[in-house]
Amino acid sequence: MQMIRREPGGILVASLLTLLILGTLAAVAWQARGLSGLGIWDWRAVWFTVWQAVLSAALSALLAIPVARALARRRFPGRAALVTLLGAPFILPVIVAIMGLISVFGRNGAINDGLRLVGLPEISIYGWQGVILAHVFFNLPLSVRLILQGWQAIPAERFRLAESLGFAPADISRHLERPMLRSVLPGVWLAVFLVCLTSFTVALALGGGPSATTVELAIYQAFRFDFGLGRAAMLGLVQIGLSLAAMTLARWITIPAAFGTGLQESQGPQGPPGWHKGVDMLAILLATVFLLWPILSVTASGLPRIPLLPADVWVAAARSVVMAASSTFLALLLCLTLALTIARGNAHWIEMAGMLPIVASPLVLGTGLFILLRGWFSTDAMALPVTVAINAIMALPFGLRALIPAARTLHSDYGRLADSMEMQGLARLRYLILPRLARPLGFAGGLAAALAMGDLGVITLFATDQPTLPLKLYQLMNSYRMTDASACAVLLMAISFTLFWLFDRGGRLA
Repeated sequence: MQMIRREPGGILVASLLTLLILGTLAAVAWQARGLSGLGIWDWRAVWFTVWQAVLSAALSALLAIPVARALARRRFPGRAALVTLLGAPFILPVIVAIMGLISVFGRNGAINDGLRLVGLPEISIYGWQGVILAHVFFNLPLSVRLILQGWQAIPAERFRLAESLGFAPADISRHLERPMLRSVLPGVWLAVFLVCLTSFTVALALGGGPSATTVELAIYQAFRFDFGLGRAAMLGLVQIGLSLAAMTLARWITIPAAFGTGLQESQGPQGPPGWHKGVDMLAILLATVFLLWPILSVTASGLPRIPLLPADVWVAAARSVVMAASSTFLALLLCLTLALTIARGNAHWIEMAGMLPIVASPLVLGTGLFILLRGWFSTDAMALPVTVAINAIMALPFGLRALIPAARTLHSDYGRLADSMEMQGLARLRYLILPRLARPLGFAGGLAAALAMGDLGVITLFATDQPTLPLKLYQLMNSYRMTDASACAVLLMAISFTLFWLFDRGGRLA
């Protein structure tokens, strides 16, 4: 405890964070006063939330297997760039991706144009099918990356042994790949399930009907349209319960593959020739087209119209940049303070405090803060500050995962030397901490900025007279101004990726 006391800031931040999150959840629970007020449509929303999350996670994981296998056992020009590109949807604003999917699968999209040409019935992207399609679009790259890591975790010696024994592709699949998949797939499924369980923007834009309403969307509707705080609070508690159940399940479902350790990191097996190679390249091609087509489509239609966007869009863009920068600064300050404290000792409760935002969704926290602050501030006055604060808090788990290992290494390598030199305060921050933690800080800042820039969650609860750029894009879509919406989507995507690049690049150059 003596080492932890040297970082009182971390203890203070962890305490305030715990008080804020648990306080908002307590306010939600107090307002709910039991679950008896939930009606039949609310329970249908709960059922649809679980059902679509199960199906979206299953499709994402199953479709990712052939793509990950192909990337693991094939080498081709641009492979490294493609694997890197698979991480792009994580920082891509959700509303932009939805705009791209509409441009391809919507009523006037390329798919329906082709179906009309051959006389086949059109498809609709709105409803449960659109929600699942969008979730697969977002989570297929994540699933591929996680499963690919599983392939690369198989020791290289196992593949060399299989080759020396004359294993056929079916034998390699039976003895190496299937055990790995049994170990990895449950975790992949649960990760995607948890993401889909708390999805809001996808359901807001593509669902919304009685048969395609999620719990998050039901909270928004109860809060925004009915002003039913009690009902919104009850739904918030249900949402928290679903998230906790999924996280608890994650601790029990993973099956170890038991490959043992190896001396070399595996680059994956050497893929068999012939038709196997054709199948692998087809899987990579289909996945690439599925991921890039919507983005290229919305970019092609919106890029020429960016100079013609109305002034209020540029005002919303400037407001979003300021809010994203504020959220990023706050998130980095909190992350750095917590990471340095965690690195100094076994402060498990401080690390758990930093992970608390995973328990509650932004809408639940926003509802709780509104309940706590409504007697002190007006709705318009709360909108932007609460959005900034919640975006910063929700970025904490990602930032801490990047910072904690580096902070522990820093303390192990230089902590005693700095203490012996009595290097404290600003001097320690300037000459030791910031230079050594620049890379993870830049990466964490890039994630926080991109996620805050593209967020369409809490701001929808409070006000529309000062919209952010994602909210403005959603308003343009609802007004059927699709050309302006496409241009707005390209602008939002460009700013989000630019912010991520600036922070990440800045950390690498420091």
